[in-house]
Amino acid sequence: MYIDPSSGGVLFQALAVVFALFSGTILAFSGKIRAGLAKLRRRNEETEEQDETKE
Repeated sequence: MYIDPSSGGVLFQALAVVFALFSGTILAFSGKIRAGLAKLRRRNEETEEQDETKE
């Protein structure tokens, strides 16, 4: 099977675009992601406190 030598460059360029889109999305929504994680953490802590008071 023959693989064209320039196909590695094309693959690298495609992966670079995917990485840039992924990074940009994470950066754009970092505030909402952080707030959502904090909300989940608070909910988990409240559940643990309720479990401790039942015992």
